[in-house]
Amino acid sequence: MKIIDLNSGGGIGANSMYVQLGDFHLVIDSGLNPKKVGRIAAPDLRPLQGVKLDLIIITHCHLDHIGSLPLLMRANPNTPVIMTLPSRMLIERMLHNSSNVMVREREEKGITEYPLFTHDEIDRAAPRMFPQAFGHPKKFSGARDEIEFTFHPAGHVAGAAAVEIVHKHRRILFTGDVLFTTQRILDGARLPSGHFDTIVTETTHGATEKPPGNVRSREMIRLIDTINATLQRGGSVLIPVFALGRMQEVLAILHDARKFNRLAPAPVFASGLGMDICDYLDDISKKTGLVHFTRTILKDLKVKKSPRDIVPGKEPHTQGIYVVSSGMLVEKTASYTLASSLAGSAKHSICFVGYCDPDTPGGQLLAAKNGEEFLFDAVNVKTRIRAQIERFEFSGHASRDELLNYAVQCNPRSVVLTHGDPPARAWFAEQLAVKLPNAKVLDPVPLQTYQV
Repeated sequence: MKIIDLNSGGGIGANSMYVQLGDFHLVIDSGLNPKKVGRIAAPDLRPLQGVKLDLIIITHCHLDHIGSLPLLMRANPNTPVIMTLPSRMLIERMLHNSSNVMVREREEKGITEYPLFTHDEIDRAAPRMFPQAFGHPKKFSGARDEIEFTFHPAGHVAGAAAVEIVHKHRRILFTGDVLFTTQRILDGARLPSGHFDTIVTETTHGATEKPPGNVRSREMIRLIDTINATLQRGGSVLIPVFALGRMQEVLAILHDARKFNRLAPAPVFASGLGMDICDYLDDISKKTGLVHFTRTILKDLKVKKSPRDIVPGKEPHTQGIYVVSSGMLVEKTASYTLASSLAGSAKHSICFVGYCDPDTPGGQLLAAKNGEEFLFDAVNVKTRIRAQIERFEFSGHASRDELLNYAVQCNPRSVVLTHGDPPARAWFAEQLAVKLPNAKVLDPVPLQTYQV
């Protein structure tokens, strides 16, 4: 097997890997790096020049895995794209939203390369995107070679899949992004067992040891307790969320708490792409049963659209629970504006329920100490941090020990490390050298060719 990591920046970003098995050529994922702008945010496709791709496989619909797919499809106009049915139901909406964001950033920031693709291009590419059920092997033939691949549930987010590939009796597994823990709206990963020749594994939490006793159910209780305490002292709660997955999980948690009279009375506000995704997950739930979320949750909570009259730096007129994106308080989003309005008062709370890159406003706010001055530069608001700032562990990724144990159980000949920052990959490389001393461990340098 030959592989090339097309994510030129390495780490977590424009996730995309070229794989050659005999005479069969495929690419797994085609993401966009959220920390970069313009064409450099996409994978570097130069190693594919002159290659006739037989297949493109998508593991799930987060933008760091699909955000440049139209560019890859443009360069390979006859190559089919395969994904799970839930992902197929979501992907066009996610890509259209990405195009909208790029158009807006072209106008606001003068990024002349944007949009990298248009709505028309997404619509023209859509007929080449095909769904495939979990657990059903499917064969694809290239010029001479043939592969068989199977999708396995990877948890993480609706539709997320690990990809098992069989080529000439060799079993290879690409984990994609994995979460073994059951979420409120999604079952945990069910990865295949037995021996694999090669495992290509994500390493997101490799540099982070999971605190003992830190389990999702306890974090749910702690979140509700924090919300109640905030409401009782007259404050509002901001919960910054990712539009796909985390918003719906938080709304389901609030729904459960209110159903059992454990949530103080207050209006719940939500808005943006995440509300559209609620409709899609309702549809996926009805058609597949793979997601545990319906629009009844919104109806029972009487979810309202977030007020449009919120002024940066000034407290909102209505006390409530605000479940809005972006999850990392990216500039000029609803959560960023609300954070600037709430951060200066001790009666309010800002509750982060997902990963925040240290370089984002969300990461910077989490690192700030109470009483420190904080600048919300994009809205020209400077305030002293007085609000209660909390982080809750609702990660969408498996712990490092879970992934390590899975790899050891599979006893592979080779392990390839992906989707992790250098310290995370280094931890996996060190541990695998001890626990699988006979295995070849590869941390690929972007754009270099490796034989595995």
